Amino acid sequence: MSVIETRELRKTYGRIEALKGVSIRVEKGQIYGLLGQNGAGKTTLIKVLLGIVSKTDGEAGLLGHAAGDPAARRKVGYLPEDHQFPGYHTGYSLMDFYGALYGVPAADRRRKIPETLELVGIAGRMNSKIRTYSKGMKQRLGIAQALLHDPDLVILDEPTDGVDPLGRREIRELMQRLKDRGHTIFLNSHLLGEVELICDRVAILQQGKLVREGTIADLTRQKGRHEMAVAPGQQFPADAVMKLGYVVTPLPDRPDVFEVSMPDGQSIDPVVRLLLDKGLGLRHLVEKKQSLEEAFLATVEGAEPGVDKRPKGGRRVRQVGGRD
Repeated sequence: MSVIETRELRKTYGRIEALKGVSIRVEKGQIYGLLGQNGAGKTTLIKVLLGIVSKTDGEAGLLGHAAGDPAARRKVGYLPEDHQFPGYHTGYSLMDFYGALYGVPAADRRRKIPETLELVGIAGRMNSKIRTYSKGMKQRLGIAQALLHDPDLVILDEPTDGVDPLGRREIRELMQRLKDRGHTIFLNSHLLGEVELICDRVAILQQGKLVREGTIADLTRQKGRHEMAVAPGQQFPADAVMKLGYVVTPLPDRPDVFEVSMPDGQSIDPVVRLLLDKGLGLRHLVEKKQSLEEAFLATVEGAEPGVDKRPKGGRRVRQVGGRD
């Protein structure tokens, strides 16, 4: 049974199509990343899964139930992107309040609240007013409230927003521990470096459509491009390789390493055989990869809805997600 499954999921707001036939599948124990520009439909998808908004068409399932079914929601922990906790609460009293809403018995809350706050690193401030918390501490508190009732699925919308680099690493480690315990995590983040480090699979939405989906390795692989080098003291036979129909380019910062680009449908095997036939030692052979950020930017086009497109040659920004 999949933890999350959508089939041709559609959501419209009047004339606006927020989701245009999105089909994804999230298996138990995965950390699944959802990427897209502002307005791509990420938060709308989460709201449909939780029953906060109703779908227009298609299918959406959560933990074996129809999306929005209370039986499924009870097994979900959720951190919204722009959460606002009352400043008069302490960390402990807020957790106690949410625990009661989740149906966690009072005795269990007394035991689990300190443990959960310790897990996210703010147990020492559990009796301080939330108004005295930094943005990063509020994010940690938000994650803690999503974990208090030991959910099967944890949905995190921008969990590291406002958290310093050390805190982001600790939150990544926390997500890994949750995965090791059998939890499934559905993650929406604009920090692509974070997603690349932690996620098993990633889906990219663009203007309500699913444009790419797969593992990090799938999305970052540059098909048809390899780096090659022969043993020290030997000469790479660039001319002979080009006669086979390949494009050969020395790397500017590593002149002994060559990028070999293959025609469509071609394999690198003929180049390897050529080197062996010439008695050359193959020292380096790596299929080239790109960062998740580069793969993302190569996939999506244009700017977010309502924003003028940047002129060609304009500067690209690193943060690509955020509010839908």
